[in-house]
Amino acid sequence: MKKRIAVTGTGAWSPLGNTRDAAMASFRSLQNSVSVQSEILGSFRNFNTTLGAVVRESLPAYPRKKTRTMGRVGILAAAATEDALKDAGFLESPDLTNGRTGVACGTSGGAFPAMEDMARFIAEKDMVNLKGSTYPLLMPHSAAVNLSIFFGVTGMVIATSVACASGSQALCYGRDAILLGREDAMICCGAEEFSPFSAGVFDALFQTSPGTDPSKSPRPFDRSRDGIVVGEGAGSLLIEDWDHAMARGAVPLAEIAGAASNSDAVHITSPDASGMERCMRMALDDAGLPPEAIGYVNGHGTGTELGDIAESEATYRVFGRGVPFSAFKCYMGHTLGAAGALETVYSIMMQREGWFAPNLNLSDPDPRCADLDYITGQGRAIDAEYIMVNNFAFGGVNTSLVIRRAG
Repeated sequence: MKKRIAVTGTGAWSPLGNTRDAAMASFRSLQNSVSVQSEILGSFRNFNTTLGAVVRESLPAYPRKKTRTMGRVGILAAAATEDALKDAGFLESPDLTNGRTGVACGTSGGAFPAMEDMARFIAEKDMVNLKGSTYPLLMPHSAAVNLSIFFGVTGMVIATSVACASGSQALCYGRDAILLGREDAMICCGAEEFSPFSAGVFDALFQTSPGTDPSKSPRPFDRSRDGIVVGEGAGSLLIEDWDHAMARGAVPLAEIAGAASNSDAVHITSPDASGMERCMRMALDDAGLPPEAIGYVNGHGTGTELGDIAESEATYRVFGRGVPFSAFKCYMGHTLGAAGALETVYSIMMQREGWFAPNLNLSDPDPRCADLDYITGQGRAIDAEYIMVNNFAFGGVNTSLVIRRAG
């Protein structure tokens, strides 16, 4: 019989706050956390966007010895993970450091200041611009290994770097590690820091919102959408073998009942509805569930034309109009590598409360998007035993998670 995977702790630092109460209050206020980022983006020429969504709380003042190779992205990951471990009653457990707990952490890159150092080194051809910490800060697995060192975790380290699906793919692989018997528990995290680089890569593709009213952007699935707003943050979940969790007296928040990750293998930036559809069906098969068992779908919802149309069509092919659907990027921007983890944390939070936030700024659905049951207005009370969380990334990398409510 396949092992059951419990979620026993969560932590989230995002533009919506750094506690469950703060995040839920932000969702229930029906207002986003997007703002004009003139201090960060204002000195760059030819930017189409000035908008972003950043973590407003001061980051924890960890000792410099621990953070010198972490950067903002790593500190965000550590803060969210510390909260998740405390939530799970695992921070002081000997199981954290006994080799049977590992780390799976996803980011789309390292710390931005280190990218600046590397760019100056290449442009000026001068070694003085490189520091001993430049590469440890820059490497794609920087956040993952820094989490391992920070918390003394001696099990496996998995670093996922697949853009917008990095955080959710970390959950997929972390779950696999437990199912295969390699580990008893896994810290699964996704993190990203806001920077001119993260905003600029989408701006160069003309995919960012040029809007001047932060409260109206982004607006996924709406006829008047105008693009992505880049955000930042970190989400972290402690997942465990169900029997391991029960043996130590943990109280599961949820169960990861199914998971899947695949590739469109079609185009580097244009999403493909068929690949997304296959991924959702694979996750349902893994969970042993029919589509009708899913009570809510949390979408990727970037607010781009091609992405919204493809995602809505794929979702409709699997579920028809029979499942309530909303996405969270309209509240906190696109947190890139953190998105899958953060959106899973918030989906579990809402599943437990029995209320799901609406699609903010969706007043006139694009007729080219499929006719889904888009949650609007004041949100919706839903008693959902099973929900699905979807994320879709550049390169056609797709992830789908099926979450079962615990208790």
